[in-house]
Amino acid sequence: MIWQYKTSGIPDELFERLPGIPLTKKEVRLLILSALRLEENSVIWDVGAGTGTISIEMALLCPNTKIIAIERDPDVANLIKKNCDLFQVNNVEVIEGNAPHCFTNLTPKPDRIVIGGGKSVKDILLKVWDYLPSQGRVVAMASNLENLYQLSEGLAQSRACNIEVVQSSINRLETRGLSQVFAAIAPVFILSGEKIS
Repeated sequence: MIWQYKTSGIPDELFERLPGIPLTKKEVRLLILSALRLEENSVIWDVGAGTGTISIEMALLCPNTKIIAIERDPDVANLIKKNCDLFQVNNVEVIEGNAPHCFTNLTPKPDRIVIGGGKSVKDILLKVWDYLPSQGRVVAMASNLENLYQLSEGLAQSRACNIEVVQSSINRLETRGLSQVFAAIAPVFILSGEKIS
């Protein structure tokens, strides 16, 4: 098995990649997993799953949880399947579809939702909110000011409770020539909120 540990934080280089497809960095994944407050025997939707890194980390942590990874691009959806095979997870279902239009056909309904980004993050957040039960949680990422604003507005419109916003500021030690330097990873905002009704 490629990752035999019980802890999260799979090194980025262990995942299969496609050129131009972003990968959520290891340290950011740890913050997202913490914000999700995962529970066993639940259902999680990973909207805009990209390479599948978050879905796979959740699948390994909670083997009795069903994860639905939603991705619009067929090549990227196939990449998620390859990564699931690589890490030998069988509790991730990959759905090829456009969010938020594909939500009506998805079952079962989610207890937790991860939103990975995109142009219409506010629309996705507002639509997906209706599928959450009371005590359900949404965690979303924003890597630019526009998405941060849209997600903040969407959480306010949804009347989300217990809202948290964290900005990652991560530096990694890298070797450059004969020196070791700290290189910054692009900052990401992680927003989370809870539905209480």
